[in-house]
Amino acid sequence: MITRDNITMHELIGMNTEISNSSNPHIVGLKGKIVDETKSMITLSTAKGMKSISKSNNEWKFTVDGKEIIVNGSRIAKRSSDRLGAKA
Repeated sequence: MITRDNITMHELIGMNTEISNSSNPHIVGLKGKIVDETKSMITLSTAKGMKSISKSNNEWKFTVDGKEIIVNGSRIAKRSSDRLGAKA
């Protein structure tokens, strides 16, 4: 089960997300489904097509069990295989 404490240790592909804060104000509010991720990028499927966004310069909002969770991108800026199962 994904919680606020362990979300950084879980697979993000398939989750819906929204950028809640960013060094680039033009992408704040961008939302979509995560379809791919690399060490430093997340690819979102949005209403306007695929967008590749840097992980570390943004805060990502996830909704899990009706609760919003904000994750600083620097906490997830590593390969998913290195992040999965690691301590938050």
